[in-house]
Amino acid sequence: MSEHLAPVEPSTGIGVVHLFGKLSPTGDQPQQKRDVKRAVVNAESMGVQVVTVAVLGHKADIGFMALHADLWELRDFQTALSQAGLDIVDSYVSLTELSEYAAGLPEETKQARLYPQLPPEGKPAWCFYPMSKRRNPDQNWYELPFERRRELMYEHGATGRTFAGRVLQLITGSTGIDDYEWGVTLFCEHPDDLKEVVYTMRYDVASARYAEFGPFYTGMVAPVETVVERLL
Repeated sequence: MSEHLAPVEPSTGIGVVHLFGKLSPTGDQPQQKRDVKRAVVNAESMGVQVVTVAVLGHKADIGFMALHADLWELRDFQTALSQAGLDIVDSYVSLTELSEYAAGLPEETKQARLYPQLPPEGKPAWCFYPMSKRRNPDQNWYELPFERRRELMYEHGATGRTFAGRVLQLITGSTGIDDYEWGVTLFCEHPDDLKEVVYTMRYDVASARYAEFGPFYTGMVAPVETVVERLL
């Protein structure tokens, strides 16, 4: 980060950016791989948490989930990836947060949501998707009374807790920051756990009636050295 720039930090929690990229098929691929690895190492030396993902499908080759309190550090990491020859084909920006329905959570759980330590051990299956609550005339989440919304979210949370130990879920807030209202990142041991948890939770009223989902990105978490050697 440039010395003359004051940090830009949330008052609570930390910044999160998901970056999805492709290596140039016409560039110096060995050099690109070295530069991508260097970008990750340099970011981590500045305190940025970087989760590197080998992305499945045509949407991207490689994904990064980067977390840091200072948004300038996240911007510097994004710049370094671009300078390494990585074409950033999609991204998502959010902040860690506590839900308005989380007042009764244990302090340890609150801290884990605001200041997560990633990636979790033993959970290499990964996916990310953004989501919002509907505002249709007959399905407007924000017209429901708070008590009803809290009741529905408690039901939704109870379903999610049945996957405790199998799935680590981090929900980050993006209202006013990106196109959807939340980003959802899932870490699991097995890829079918990803499918099962999303499928099961869609039956809750909070999801079935009121949720809108964006594009899904799926892949495998691994050290950056491993991921880049599998590219191209």
